[in-house]
Order: sequence, then C-alpha cells, then structure tokens
Amino acid sequence: MRVIGIDPGLRRTGWGIIDLDSGRPAHVANGVCEGTGSDLAERLLAIFEGLAGVIARFAPASAAVEKTFVNKDAVGTLKLGQARGIALLVPARAGLPVAEYAPNEVKKVVVGVGHADKAQVAHMVRMQLPGVELAGPDATDALAIALCHGHHVQFRGRLQAALARAEAGR
Repeated sequence: MRVIGIDPGLRRTGWGIIDLDSGRPAHVANGVCEGTGSDLAERLLAIFEGLAGVIARFAPASAAVEKTFVNKDAVGTLKLGQARGIALLVPARAGLPVAEYAPNEVKKVVVGVGHADKAQVAHMVRMQLPGVELAGPDATDALAIALCHGHHVQFRGRLQAALARAEAGR
C-alpha cells in the first residue's frame, strides 16, 4: 500500500510518500509544496494545486495529515488551520481515506519519545528509509507522518488477523 504523509504549512507544506508492500517501508518520494503568492488565497491555491499534482503523479492509497497544535498566536493558528483544511481536502477529494495524527504521536512512533527534536526525527526517518534524500524539514516531517500511519495500518492488520484466528478457533 502506498501512503502519503502531509505536514501542513502556509508557506511550505511538506509531503512524503512511502510504500508498505514489503516488511519494511520503502521511500518513494518527498518534497514541499510552496505556498507562493501575496495573499492567503493565492498561497492556499498553490498548496492545493501542488498536493493535487503529487497525488495524481504518485497515486497513494491512503493519506495521513498532522493535526494542528494550538500555539499562542490565535491568528497564526487559524491560518495554519486553513492550510490544514487544504491538506485534508485534497486527498479526500481524490477518494483517499485520511488519518490524522498529533505531532507527539508521530514522534513517539518514529523516534520512541513524544518530545523528540527535529534532528532526532530526521535521524530516525533516515534509519527507517535507508538512502533517502530529504527535501528539507517539512518533507522530513511528512515522511515521519507517513511512517506513523504505516505503523498503525500494519498493527491494525495484525490485530485483525489475530482476532480472525481467535474467532475461527472458537
């Protein structure tokens, strides 16, 4: 299964794609959609078109988006929420199931601790995707989100198989 992870941002929305077909996740691609333009609407449109192009090109089967954390700046949080809306809309519009993960949950799955710093996340992404060339911190975070989702998908599959075996044994 191919997964796209999305790290929403108004200026730079990171994306990362992995394949989960083998026992180990495999890197497909990663990059950034630049929110270019002089006003908010233009930046959101650029992010929308960029993500739509990535999804059309790489055809993922599911998507994962980082949840917004609330910061001290209410205006900044609201604007980030609008970028996050685009990050949810584009894969949903393409018919993909979309999962959401909190930043601490992503870090806990990828690094092992929920308050890891960016360097630790990048190191563990490189460890799990050998040979990957990261397109910057936003793309790194997006790959971490995809890895987190992959972990959850694989765990759900193993859990469902175990439950089916238990049910069949009754």
